[in-house]
This record gives sequence, C-alpha cells and structure tokens, in this order.
Amino acid sequence: IHFYKRMRALRAQTLIQKRSKFTLSNYFQPFDVIPYNQSKVDNPQEDSTSARLLTSYGIVRQAGPGTFHLLPLGLRAQNKLEKLIDEELQKIDCHKLSMPLLTQGSLWKKSGRLDTMGTELITFKDRHSRPQVLSPTHEESITSMLATMPFLSGKALPIRLYQTGTKFRDEMRPKFGLIRANEFTMKDLYTFDRDVDDSKKTYEDVSQAYRNIFTRLEVPFVVVSGDTGQIGGSLSHEYHFPATIGQDTLQICMGCGAGGNEELGEKILCEQCGKQMNVSKGIEVGHTFLLGDKYSKPFKAQYKSDSGESVLYQMGCYGIGVSRVMAASVEVLSTKTELRWPQVIAPFTVAILVPKGGSKEASANNLIEQITSQVENVFKADVIVDDREKLTVGRKLREASKTGYPYIILFGKKCLDPDPKLELHMLNTKTVLELRPTEVLEHLNNVRQSLVG
Repeated sequence: IHFYKRMRALRAQTLIQKRSKFTLSNYFQPFDVIPYNQSKVDNPQEDSTSARLLTSYGIVRQAGPGTFHLLPLGLRAQNKLEKLIDEELQKIDCHKLSMPLLTQGSLWKKSGRLDTMGTELITFKDRHSRPQVLSPTHEESITSMLATMPFLSGKALPIRLYQTGTKFRDEMRPKFGLIRANEFTMKDLYTFDRDVDDSKKTYEDVSQAYRNIFTRLEVPFVVVSGDTGQIGGSLSHEYHFPATIGQDTLQICMGCGAGGNEELGEKILCEQCGKQMNVSKGIEVGHTFLLGDKYSKPFKAQYKSDSGESVLYQMGCYGIGVSRVMAASVEVLSTKTELRWPQVIAPFTVAILVPKGGSKEASANNLIEQITSQVENVFKADVIVDDREKLTVGRKLREASKTGYPYIILFGKKCLDPDPKLELHMLNTKTVLELRPTEVLEHLNNVRQSLVG
C-alpha cells in the first residue's frame, strides 16, 4: 500500500514539474545555511537588514566592494520594479531609449563637470589617450545628442526621454549592500521644453508620476526640498524612505508635511505653516531637478520657434535608483530574520508548498495538481511551487517566509478532509486563513484584480 501511495505522489510531483513553469527543485536560490555549531562571519558590507537578508536568502551575491550579482529572484524583483516605473512614465508620454555607458570626457569638459565631480567620477583614457567617463548620469550625453540632431520645431516639444540601466560611482566606502553601491541600476529621465512655464508643467507631471510609483509600492515615503548639488538647476526635490540607516537627515513639518534636507539649513519651524519640524533619517530613492539651460547652453541644444528663431531648450532631469529602491523597500518592510517585499515587486507573488513525498497529505495529488494549475492561471508566470520531495511542509514554510512570498498556499492535514481546507498565509498582513480551495482561488483573484487595478 505504501509503495502505491508513494508512486501516486511521485506521479503527481512529476506532473507538477512538467506543468509548472517555476519549481524550487529546479530553481537557483542558494540559501546561506550555517551549521548549528558555527556562527556566520560578519561582512562589513552587510551592515543593514536588507544587505544581510538579501545575501543570506539567495537574492543577491556580492561580487566585490560595492558590486553585486543579482541572482534569479533578485532580477525578477528588479524587473517588476522597472515595469512598474515604465507604466507610470509612459502614462505621461515618456519614451524609453538606451544610451552608452561610456561618455566622452570632452562632453563632461564642455559642461564643466569633468573637473568638479571629484573622485567619485570614474574616468580613464582609451588607447588613443582620449578621456572617457563611466557615466553616473547622462545629462551631457543626451543634450549632445539633441544638439547634433536637425533642428526640431517647437511643435515637437515637450520631449521626454528616459532609460533604465547601469550607472557607476566610485564610493569612498560602499555600504548597506545595494543601497550604497559602486555599480547600480538607475532610471534617468531627461526632458526638453519650449520655455520655463512648460518645463515647470513637465516637472509637475513627472513629480506626480513619481508619487504614483512610490504609492504603488506601498512603502512609506516623504518628499522634501533638496540641494541641486553637482547636477545643478534652480529647483530640486528628493524622495526618501524614512529609515534609521538613512544617510540623509530630513526635517519634516508635523503639520503640513512640507520638508527639506537638513543640508539646506536647519529650521525649527515650518515656513509654510509655522508648525514644528520633526527630524528623521531617510534613504534617498528618487531626485528631480529643474535644470533650465544649464546643459542646453554650453551644448547649443536648440529648437526652432514658430518665428524661426533658435531657442535653447529648457531642461529637467529626474532619477530613481532602481536597485536602491528594491533594497530600501526590503530594509523598511522586513523583520530581522524574514524578507518582506512590496507586493507588486515580490519575486513571486504566490508560493505553493507541496507536501513531503510519502506523507499522508501527498495522496491529495489530484487536488494539489488542480489548485496549482488554477492559481497559475490567475498569476501567470508569477507562481513558484516548492516541490522538493524530502522536505517537510514546516521546513518549506520557514524558507518561504524567509524569502518573503506575499501569499503561501500550504496543504496541511485538512486537505484530506471530505470538505478539504487549505492554509493561505498572507505574510504582509501577518494573517493565516483556512479556506476551501474555491475560496483560496476567489481570494487570489481579488488580489490579482487589486494589483492590476
């Protein structure tokens, strides 16, 4: 009897592996398991919750000082975040492109930034002794591109171009993993308008898109006035996730919510409403700049007005640290031992825990196969099945909770009842429900609708 039960369980497991796109038995997630009689050697770059957990649970792996491999789960999360950003920017007619990582040093010389950026700017000379820059931003590159194109009519404006790609900065002391790295992924948007009023309208449009992006992440954030710094311009705002490890000190009004970075000067009372300012730390995850003609002027980037006059573009630039947002979100939401993700960027939204091979619960193979298929229809390519035969569901649940999948379906003892029940663990709300299979599907359908809505 036990032999036939085991054969049925194996057949069910084989069917799940064939039909499911993602199964943990075939997935690369190197858990950093430490033997019980040993302690983990401290890594100074893992001096934050996010850095430690993302490394320990197989999401990222350090490659060198300030550089990291994004492992499959980490790349899935970052790809979801990039898609979310694309959706919001494309609603305001931003168009995506890709620019070279290398920028000619002569362009940085023309803008005046080659000699003012300091040692964080990574430069070298090619075989022809021409200076090259591993770009931390692309103002020079894109302004030069616009300047070398045939004159555009004012009717073609505004132009809103962005990319998401690798950036470089030679940090004196990389720390907190992806939060302060030498190589990182950033979304950078550059806008070109007819005049100051139009550029302010674009600034408002992008600022609202940023608020939409961070609101969808459901991570607490604040917007404060910022220093224009090396980027330049006349107006700047920073977007921060409040966090104790944040390297920026923020002053936030307890009345109206207005605020600023303390580097702009300390204030006891808010200028807008007179209420007291509260001091907190923040991780900067986004920055917006109104540039004016700071870059269009030296590059002579111009358009033709209706009267035929050559007029300098009024520019703006807008950044989101994509890899930093991913890590900072985890930093804010996670516990000391378990990852928690914004639901919209979790590597997989649902994890299904198949019973241990040979257990009584494994005989519910028809129900397991049916639920797996139906859930995968709701969350297409967004479900992972823990089909590892030799692990108990308790061990699987612990690992799934550490990884932070928002929804975990567990087949416990009640899955064999005449009126079967499944456990639905909802990590972000710390809730566990016992539901009939149809109720599980109904609940997940509602979740799916809320995500796309």
